[in-house]
This record gives sequence, structure tokens and C-alpha cells, in this order.
Amino acid sequence: RFPGEALEEIYAGLLLACSRYGVDLVGGDTTSSQSGLVLSVTAVGHVAKGKSVRRDGAQAGDLLVVTGDLGAAYMGLQVLEREKAAFQANPNLQPELQGHEYVLERQLKPEARKDVAGLLAELGVTPTSMMDISDGLSSEILHLGTQSGVGCTIYEDKIPMDPQMMHLAEEFGINPITAVLNGGEDYELLFTMPIAEFDKIKANPNLTPIGHMTEDKVFQMVTNAGQTIPLEAQGWKAFSAE
Repeated sequence: RFPGEALEEIYAGLLLACSRYGVDLVGGDTTSSQSGLVLSVTAVGHVAKGKSVRRDGAQAGDLLVVTGDLGAAYMGLQVLEREKAAFQANPNLQPELQGHEYVLERQLKPEARKDVAGLLAELGVTPTSMMDISDGLSSEILHLGTQSGVGCTIYEDKIPMDPQMMHLAEEFGINPITAVLNGGEDYELLFTMPIAEFDKIKANPNLTPIGHMTEDKVFQMVTNAGQTIPLEAQGWKAFSAE
């Protein structure tokens, strides 16, 4: 059971999101559940003809670019799970969340990168393909490349990571690149663009080239140690047979 105040806070959050992103909340259905609170949302929209960017337009030689930084949401989840376990073991303990505000916000309050479309238009950049990073960088690269019929090589030293995330990963004994490749829920954008347009983004701190698309349909990462390792999808696989 949920108190009325909690439900009011949920509706207030929905209203805030609708206002922030300029959408209308239409319809709805409420039913009982034996497994706690479940929220399911369907978003429907439209785009001007010729302005849509799909997943299947990447070309060999295109740059692969990400927005923001990656891996922080996964480390925020690790903090929450640690504190939950500590509370279950001793309900008198106070959670140790101070100093982890950034990673917790990335996990609990993800923001859609609505600003990126305007930024790319302002820079004069034309993405050839795009998708969000919800299931881990590896999974999304494989989705983008497979649907476009190309491969990809990325470079570990080019991937943007927040210092707080990297410090926490070390504290938890997790390789930061593991959080990036397999963690998910960052909700940043991953897109490809013609390499000829690189100069348009090279000075922008919000956009980071991390690799390039290849003809050979091989997906790999060059590590900081100079080794080349295959990229594998370890994140959530929607509609998989498993």
C-alpha cells in the first residue's frame, strides 16, 4: 500500500516532466498489483519530414560520438544497493550518501538530452545515425552498427568518465570501463557523423568522439594498454529469446 502523499508526489513528478519536455499526459489506467508499484508509459510523437535520425544510417568512416559522461548511473546504483544492504542488516544505521550526489542523481533523476538536437543544429552537424545509451555502451554500439551494416572501433582513453564515478568504481573494486560498457541507464546519446565535420565539434566539451565505424563489421575496443578486445553486449537485451 502507498500513502496518498506518495501518489501525489508521483503525479507531481509526472507533471514536472511533462512541463519540462513540452508533452501532454493523455489517458491512463489504474489496476491492482501483487508485486508492488509498476508504472508503464508510452510516448508518442512526430518529427518533421526528412528530419528524423534513425539507427541504420551509419557509414564506414563515420565518427562515433557520445554526449556527456558515462558509467555514473551504474555506480549510483551500486551505492544504493550497498546502503540498502547495510540498512537491512542494521536498521539503525544512517545511509552514507554524502559525496555521492552526482552518481545518485544520474541513477535516480536521469534527464533526456533534449538539448542535443538544438546544439547539433547550431554547430551545423548532421548525424547519420543516433540512439540513446540505456543498456550500456557495448550493447548500443552493437545495435547501431548491426542495423547500419558496419563495424566499429572505439578507444578506451577517449571515453568520457566523471572523476567521482571513477573514484567510486575503484572503491567498489570495479573497473570503470566495465561500468561504462555494461552498466547502462546513462541516457546519454550515441551518434555517428561524417568525419569531415569533426572540426565543428572538436572544441565542444559536451560532445566526445570515441571511435569510428568500419567496413569489416567487427566491434572492438583498443584499451589503455594498447590491446584490442571484442565488444560484447552485456546489458539488457529487449525482445531477446532468453
